[in-house]
Amino acid sequence: MYDHNDDFQDFLQEMGDVKPIKPDDRVRLDNTQQTLAKQLRREAIAANQQRLNPFTMEGVKPVDPLDYLEYKKPGIQDGVYKNLRLGKYDIEQKVSLNGLSLKDASQLLYTKLEAAHQRGVRTLLIQHGKGEQSKPFPALKKSYVKHWLPQLDIVIAFHTAQPQHGGLGATYVLLKKHPNQKMINREKQAKR
Repeated sequence: MYDHNDDFQDFLQEMGDVKPIKPDDRVRLDNTQQTLAKQLRREAIAANQQRLNPFTMEGVKPVDPLDYLEYKKPGIQDGVYKNLRLGKYDIEQKVSLNGLSLKDASQLLYTKLEAAHQRGVRTLLIQHGKGEQSKPFPALKKSYVKHWLPQLDIVIAFHTAQPQHGGLGATYVLLKKHPNQKMINREKQAKR
C-alpha cells in the first residue's frame, strides 16, 4: 500500500535547508519606476508602429467642408463604385477620428485599415467630421483623409457617405480583397 506520509517526509527532508526570502531581500519597484517602464514600453510600440505608417503629412490640399470626397482606382467596375457611393454595401467596421490629433488620427486610421484588411473586411465607414471650425484651415481631418487613403494599396475606392451614415462628415472606404479571402471564395465557387 502507498503511504502519502512517506512522500511528505521526503519532501520536508529535501526542503530542510531552504530558507524563506526575507521581506527586505525583495526587489521593490516604486511607482515612478513602474510608470517609467510602462511609458518606455508604450513609446517603443508607438515608434515601431509609426515607422510602419506610410501616411505623409506633407502636400495635403485643403478641401471645403461641403466638398464630396471621391476616388476609385483604375479597373474598379462602375457598378461596384456606384453601390459604394450609394451606401448599398454593409458597413463592416466604423472608424471614428473625432477628437483625435492629426498624428493620432493618422496612426489609428492606418492601424484600423490594415487590421480590417487582414480580417477580410471590405467596407468601412471613416467618421472624420466636416471640420467647419477646424484650424489651421476648415475641413482639416477631411482633407487629410482624402490625402491619406490613396496612399494605401489596399484602398481601392472611397466616397463621401450618404446622409444616414454621416453625410459630408464621413467617408465609405472599399478595401481590396485579402488573398486568403480570394482563396475562400474560390473554394465556395468550386463546391457549387
